[in-house]
Amino acid sequence: MDDGVETYEDLRKMREQQIKNVATDHFALNHFHDQLMSQIVHLAVEKVKKEWGPPPSPFSFFLMGSGGRFEQALWSDQDHGIVYEVTSEEASNYFLKLGKEISVGLNTIGYEFCDGNVMASNPLWCKSVEEWKRQLENWMDDESFEAIRHLLIFIDARALVGREAFIEELKQVIHSKIEESPYLLKRMLKNTMRLQKGIGVFGQILVETHGTHTGEINLKQTALFPYVNAVRLLALKDSVMTTSTLARLGALSDNSRSEWKQYEDKFRQLLQFRLRYGKQEDYEAVHYVTIDSLPKEKKKELKEIMKKGIELYNDTTKHIEKGVTK
Repeated sequence: MDDGVETYEDLRKMREQQIKNVATDHFALNHFHDQLMSQIVHLAVEKVKKEWGPPPSPFSFFLMGSGGRFEQALWSDQDHGIVYEVTSEEASNYFLKLGKEISVGLNTIGYEFCDGNVMASNPLWCKSVEEWKRQLENWMDDESFEAIRHLLIFIDARALVGREAFIEELKQVIHSKIEESPYLLKRMLKNTMRLQKGIGVFGQILVETHGTHTGEINLKQTALFPYVNAVRLLALKDSVMTTSTLARLGALSDNSRSEWKQYEDKFRQLLQFRLRYGKQEDYEAVHYVTIDSLPKEKKKELKEIMKKGIELYNDTTKHIEKGVTK
């Protein structure tokens, strides 16, 4: 990454020039996203410093969603937050200002604003350590659909810039609560049950039948989410702190290591499949694949990946509902 970058526009041009070099390798692409976003954060900090002075306390800027899980496609929207050390009005005002500046910078270089406003420019996602702890505890006590959804979003948090220990401290609040109250996992399971079916009763791939994506399938909804949602719950059950689906699978404390390995292999295949066959025009299209354009063997590969994801999700569901450790 070029150290001579001075503006968001410089970074936008660099993204356009260099992203093609990593567009076919999932891991290289996600390292590239990390580097771009880190540079945006540093540029934003420098901009805010000029007007408001240095940050009033140590902080962590963290990613959530696909960024938090190190699973971004070519295009991605924003899911991020800030946690800072000192609880004060000055700190709140400062870091909200910084959060807004980072959000603008990320948007300038090609990361869409989050439709759900899960961004550090929103006070809900920009708080001190103590305020964050209270908020997490409130979400766990609340147990409403929205509160649990927020918890699940936060569980994918990964520190990008700043104090990683802040994120670990906050996640420990959730893991401790789950150890005390395992039923919370069942509440989380209910929140992730609305999976879009991708394979029909006769084994056919179910495509969109109307609208701009007619004849296409949404890989995010039908293929990625069964793996992501199941493995997140398994990781919570095992108190695994890491965020990527592959790393979580690798950290699960099951006796049958070979069983997790098959899911790792299929999910890794899926990540590469999305880059190879997903539409690449923009964020709205990036998760869609035109089924008729796939070679026969690739349709078969996709079906196998999807079947394995549903198998994993259904198995996880049964074990969490019964309260049985896999």
